[in-house]
Amino acid sequence: MSTSAASSSAASAAAGTSAEWPLRFQRHRFGAYCFDTWGCQIVYNGFPHGRSEPETLSPSAASYGDDLRQRMKGGHLDIRNFPGPAEVRWRSKDKTEHEARIDIAEIFRDQLVRHEVAREDIAEGASIGEPEIILEVDDRTINVYSRCFIPLKRPMDPGNPHSDYRADLIKVFSRSY
Repeated sequence: MSTSAASSSAASAAAGTSAEWPLRFQRHRFGAYCFDTWGCQIVYNGFPHGRSEPETLSPSAASYGDDLRQRMKGGHLDIRNFPGPAEVRWRSKDKTEHEARIDIAEIFRDQLVRHEVAREDIAEGASIGEPEIILEVDDRTINVYSRCFIPLKRPMDPGNPHSDYRADLIKVFSRSY
């Protein structure tokens, strides 16, 4: 088998196409962010995320502006579903200590891509990539979001040919501690 054939096989195993319905995923990307926390530590798939400075309060989400959540990305790539829970340790703004295990496998037990696009609007034959799973610790609350790039048949804005996709950030889990 050639290298390109192996890559193609791996790519199709990781991503679906618009012909498959509902859209499912076998691999994902992951990112984690901490706001209004002290010593926030997140470990997922053996990889640390967060701001571990124990005596430094992380900035608030509001301090980053209104579009913060649209700028949050899943930068840890190509994670096979599902390596185990995200382990989270932090102190909230009032310095209360917290620990949590966020079971990403349970949240996505159906392995369905979360999106807001009707099947008939998805570009025919389009490859659907790996969704991003984003964990946010904001003071006493943990939120988990999902986002996936979905190519469209037509631009959302007819005057903008580059608006031919959706990548909506969808909250899939929230818990306060």
